[in-house]
Amino acid sequence: MNKHLLNIVVQEFIDSNLNSDISSLLLKGIDFEGIYSKEIIEQIEAKKRSEKKLPTWFQSPNIYYPNKLNIEQTSSEITANYKASLVSGNLLIDLTGGFGVDAYYFSKRVENVTHCEINTNLSMLVKHNYESLNVGNIKCLNENGIEALKGIDKTFDWIYLDPSRRDDTKKKVFLLSDCIPNVKTFQGLFLKYAKHVMIKTSPLLDIKATLSDLKDVKELHIVAVNNEVKELLWILERDCNSEFKIKTVNISKSEQQEFEFNFEDEANTQANYNLPLTYLYEPNTAVLKSGAFNVVSTLLNIPKLHKHSHLYTSKNLIKFPGRRFKIKKIIPFNKKVFAKEAIKKANVTTRNFPLSVGDLRKKLKIKDGGDSYLFFTTNLNNEKIIIICSKT
Repeated sequence: MNKHLLNIVVQEFIDSNLNSDISSLLLKGIDFEGIYSKEIIEQIEAKKRSEKKLPTWFQSPNIYYPNKLNIEQTSSEITANYKASLVSGNLLIDLTGGFGVDAYYFSKRVENVTHCEINTNLSMLVKHNYESLNVGNIKCLNENGIEALKGIDKTFDWIYLDPSRRDDTKKKVFLLSDCIPNVKTFQGLFLKYAKHVMIKTSPLLDIKATLSDLKDVKELHIVAVNNEVKELLWILERDCNSEFKIKTVNISKSEQQEFEFNFEDEANTQANYNLPLTYLYEPNTAVLKSGAFNVVSTLLNIPKLHKHSHLYTSKNLIKFPGRRFKIKKIIPFNKKVFAKEAIKKANVTTRNFPLSVGDLRKKLKIKDGGDSYLFFTTNLNNEKIIIICSKT
């Protein structure tokens, strides 16, 4: 950690060049005593990437940033704030602290937080940043999280970890057994030292396969931001004997859509089916990731269009964890029939349909955008149809 980077004149240079071309800056030369050009470039790139993802850090003075890759891998403030809403108590330890965004938000809900980071430089700059952010209830340990947990040897209310999803050659991995630390190996240790454990994993992880790897799983939270799944949060509880619940959330500027169900109910539930009615519903990505295709129908009392279409319909408009549309017209999938509608511009979606969006745009000469929404899908009679909608 080079403290020369925190000099006022250097910080002003960084702020004034957030939108500058990096190559041009290097060609002009960057001349500050005790600082390599590469160090300043790293600060510029990392701070720029933090503008939307980490606005608290971006807007605060005297913040020291790690390299841009670390910023890419850290939680956003939006997801960190959601994670913090799930915890409470006196003691929490973050075994894989990283840039410290999660621990910062945990500190708003838990009285005392311990941040473990094995990288010395990263641990130092996180400690500095907490001081700049006036955070007084986080203790930073420059240690391996597993060893720190054993060394502290006390019971925590919560253990949190975000296992590294890169191997020794920096290639991405997804299976729990390939991540560091190996949760499969250490989950018994975690539950020895904490009543509750929260594990953040890749959104690509298979839910059923992961369930077979973990014990005492109480909940899975599937977190999406602006309809993009960002992370899976597995909640373990010591000696858990309750039904495994899946809770989905899609966070946007305008709302927070939530849907939850018992995992076993999906396999034991039969959805209702119907031809399209007055309204059409498309689940958000968190719901789709959860696999809650039958229970959405039964819990919300709305029929599906087809077993494999994952679109829903109703006569009356309801609150729904996804997009809602008013059906204007339904026509068969036929080029000549579609031509009569004179739709030249529309938003196109396919569900359980043999052609891709790109192929349909070429075939039917549809430009992207506009106020019309076209759903190409299959109904319960296995007929290929086009549902013409407007957004509600």
